[in-house]
Parts: sequence; C-alpha cells; structure tokens
Amino acid sequence: MAIEMRPAHVVEITTPKKVKLYGLWYGPRRATRVIVIIHGLTGSMFSYVPRAFPTHLIDSRTAVLSFNNRGHGIVSRIHYGKRQLLAGSAHEIFRDSVDDIRGAVDFAKKNGARDIYIAGHSTGCQKAVLYSSKLPTRARVKGLILFGPVSDHAVAVRDDRHGRLSKAVGIARRLVRTGRPHEMMPRALRTKWSINDAQRFLSLYTPDSAETIFSYEQPKKIPSALHAIKIPQLILWAKRDEYADRPAKEIAAWFEKHVRKGRIVIVPKVGHGFKGGERFVARQIKEFMKE
Repeated sequence: MAIEMRPAHVVEITTPKKVKLYGLWYGPRRATRVIVIIHGLTGSMFSYVPRAFPTHLIDSRTAVLSFNNRGHGIVSRIHYGKRQLLAGSAHEIFRDSVDDIRGAVDFAKKNGARDIYIAGHSTGCQKAVLYSSKLPTRARVKGLILFGPVSDHAVAVRDDRHGRLSKAVGIARRLVRTGRPHEMMPRALRTKWSINDAQRFLSLYTPDSAETIFSYEQPKKIPSALHAIKIPQLILWAKRDEYADRPAKEIAAWFEKHVRKGRIVIVPKVGHGFKGGERFVARQIKEFMKE
C-alpha cells in the first residue's frame, strides 16, 4: 500500500487571551496569501477537509494554515498560561472561537500574509461566521469560505425520536440554571454524533442559541450574524450531504436570500466531507480568490 506524505510545518499559535493552539502550515513559509481552515465538530486539523484540501490550494504565493481550535476532539486539554484546562467539543464555549481564530489570523499576518481567507468546515462554519461578523473594516481578511454550513439544530430535529430532544433541552437548561453548565449530559439523552456538557448541548441544539446561525429550518428567524458580514463569501454545499434535513436546492435558496455579498455552489456527487470533489472545489475557491 502506498504511503502518502505531505510536507508541512508544525506551528504553535498563541491567541490574544494566551491560549496555546497547534497547527500545520502547508506551502511557502512567507506566503502573501493564507487560507485559515477551521475544522468541524469533534474534528481536528487531521480531519478530512483540513487534511486533504491544502494540497489542492497551495502555490508559490498561497499557504494553508490548518489548526486545532480549543474544540478539537470530544474531550481534550489546552494550555492556558501556565495552566491546563479541559477542552474539546464537549466543553467548548462557542464565543471562545473568536479568540482562537484571531490567534490564527494574527499568526498568518506575522508571517507576512497580506490577503487572508477564513474557511470553515461543518460546525467550523458557525465559528467562521461569528468571527467574520465582528471584523472591523480595516481587517485584512479578504473573504469567507464555508464548506457544508449545516444547522446542528436542524439535524437534531430531523433525528429526534419520541420527544427526546425536548427532554434533553429541559435537563440542560436546569443544569445551567443551577450553576452546573459544564456537567455532562446524561448518557441516555446524548445525541448519537457527539457528547456534550449542558451549555454546549444548548449551544448546538436549541433554535434560539447564538450558534444556530444557519437557521434554514426556521423561516421567520433573521440570521443577524450572517447579515453582519461585509466581506465576500463562497458557500459550498454538498449535493449528498448526509446531515441535510431538506434538498440541497432549498438550502442553497435560503443562503441566496441571506448572503449579501458572495455566491453559493452546490458540489455534485459528494457528501459532507466533500471527498471526491477536491479538484472541483479547489477550482471554485481559486476563482473566488481571483474575484
């Protein structure tokens, strides 16, 4: 069996709040253009999209920075100053992702990048949007790329059986209300795709949370974070996304309505990980960056 090897530099990122994160830098060390990739829920820099796409995107002036944000894995640890704290998707606080992404962007700037693009995959898209919605006009972020911006709440509703979601939400709210936001949810009520503490469960799977940004399952909800973005966006939606609760065309139409500056592309014949569509997607991204 052939062994595939991709050259990359191991990097250490210190965020503005002094959290240490680690990543891989693909391409030229002093690139003028950098794409920062944010992995999805329970993922890491070794997940498929952050691992597979850099090879198709780097060139003589373009590098890709794929890094572990503090939500990598399910339960993990991060270094915070001289301390170690519990992290991972199970304990992540959504708003902390702004600090993580800021650290990666600052790292790219210090390495000479003039043009920076933020690329999120899956639940990393929500983090990318939150960060981009808060950008000052002077920021050097040129554009936003979203791979499969699925609504976790919509998936939970689709997969709900016998009212278990409502019961789980009630338990999570009670834990938060009684000062136990980081207590793990009861095993019998955890979703089949992740394990979470109470506050993270509410962030992912309730319709009114700040993390439920792509609210295509709620026609009356205004996605204010999405509307606040001033930079161009490229939305990449997988035609066969296994986490979609409705046809790709309906979701694309919702994004067409709410993305003020950008375009939406449905990628044919691929699932949520975009495996098999690498070259097609890379062409779309390169065209977007030229624009």
